[in-house]
Amino acid sequence: MYDHRKLGRELELFDTDPLIGSGLPYWLPAGAAVRQSLERYILEVERRAGYQHVYSPVLGKRELYEISGHWSHYSDDMFPPMDVGGEQVVLRPSLCPHHALIYRSRAHSYRELPLRIAELGGMYRSELSGVLGGLTRVRAIQLNDAHIFCSLDQVAEEASAALELIQQAYDVLGISAARYLLSLPANGEPIGAASSKYVGDADSWARSAAFLREVLDKAGVEYEEAPGEAAFYGPKIDVQIEDAAGREATLSTIQVDFHQPKQFDLHYVGADGDKHRPVMVHRAIIGSVERAVAQLIEVHGGAFPAWLAPVQLVVLPISADEEPAAADLRRRAVELGLRVEVAHADEGSLGARIRENRLVPFQAIIGAREAADDLVALRLRSGQRLDPSPVAAALDWVNAAAAPGRLADAR
Repeated sequence: MYDHRKLGRELELFDTDPLIGSGLPYWLPAGAAVRQSLERYILEVERRAGYQHVYSPVLGKRELYEISGHWSHYSDDMFPPMDVGGEQVVLRPSLCPHHALIYRSRAHSYRELPLRIAELGGMYRSELSGVLGGLTRVRAIQLNDAHIFCSLDQVAEEASAALELIQQAYDVLGISAARYLLSLPANGEPIGAASSKYVGDADSWARSAAFLREVLDKAGVEYEEAPGEAAFYGPKIDVQIEDAAGREATLSTIQVDFHQPKQFDLHYVGADGDKHRPVMVHRAIIGSVERAVAQLIEVHGGAFPAWLAPVQLVVLPISADEEPAAADLRRRAVELGLRVEVAHADEGSLGARIRENRLVPFQAIIGAREAADDLVALRLRSGQRLDPSPVAAALDWVNAAAAPGRLADAR
C-alpha cells in the first residue's frame, strides 16, 4: 500500500494551503475527476436501490441540535455557534436532524415505508490539529449519508440490504474491510440518565443491538463487539478499513435509532388508521468521500480502475505528422464522455511518453499507417498491445471498459 498523503500530492489529486487551514484540503482537477466519478457511481447505486436524493443546508439553528441531542452529547466536536440575525446557527456535524425534518415536513402512510432518503452532503467537525491527516481525517466532510424511515418489522431487512450495498461497493472499488465492529455503549454506563453519554432507554438500545447482531449473523461475517464505541443515540455496525501505516478508521456504518424519531415526533399512519412511530436506520455506504478516496489511492497506488482514473485514455502520436489525427481522436473520445489527453510528439520519445503515462488505463498510439487509415493501436496499462483497429471501434471498446463500476480493466 502507498501513503495517500505523499502519492496524492505527487499525482496532483489534492493539496492544502495554510491560508485555507488545517484539515481543509482542496481538490485539483485530477482529484476532482476521481471524486466526481465515485460520487456519480454511488448516487446511481442508491437510485437503483430505491433511495430518493435530497439537498439540505450545511447550517442549522442551535435549537435543532438541542432537540436531536447533538448539542448536549457532541458539542465538543462541533464548531462554535454563529450569531446571525439574533439567532445562533452552527455548521452541522451530521445530516440526520435535517433528514428528520424533511421526513416530518409531509404526512406519511405505511404504504410509503420504507422511505429511503439519501444525500451527498457536507458536514463539519472541529477535529483537533493533532489528529488531522491528508484526506483521512478532515474538518470539512462530504458524506455519503442516508436515513431509512421504516416500521419496526422492516428494520432488519433494511439494515441487511444496507450491509449488502456496502459489501458490493467494496468489491467494485477494489477495497477490503479490515474488520467489522458491533459498536455498543460502554460497559456499566447507564442509558438515559442525566449524566449519561447515551440518550434513550435501555430497552430501545437492546432492541437496536439485537437487530444489528441479526444482520451481522445473517451476512456470515466475523465481527467483534466494541464497548464504548456506540453513537450517543444507538449502537452501530462499523466497517473498518486500514491504511498504509496499519491505522484503522471507520469508512461505512449502519445504525438503528429509536431516539430521533421520538425527539422530532415523527410518525406515519398505519393500516389501522392510527399514528405510529417509525424507526430511523442510518447508513453510509462509502462514508466520507475524502476517506474513501484516500483508501482508493493507497490500495491502487494511483492506478485506478478505468472508470475512476483522472485520465482514462492518453493519445500518443508518434511524430508531428500524426498530431492532426491525434487531435481528432481526442475530440471523438471526449464526445463519448471519456477523460482524454494528448501526449504530444515534442514532449519526448514514444517510450518516454509511455512511461510518463504508465498509470493511464489505455494508451492510443498513432503512427503513419494508423493516421492514413483512421486506425489506432491500443496499449493497455498491463503492457498488452492490441492490433490496430478502426478508431470508432477502439473508442467504443474503451468506453465500455471504462463503464462506471467496472473493476476488470487494464490493470
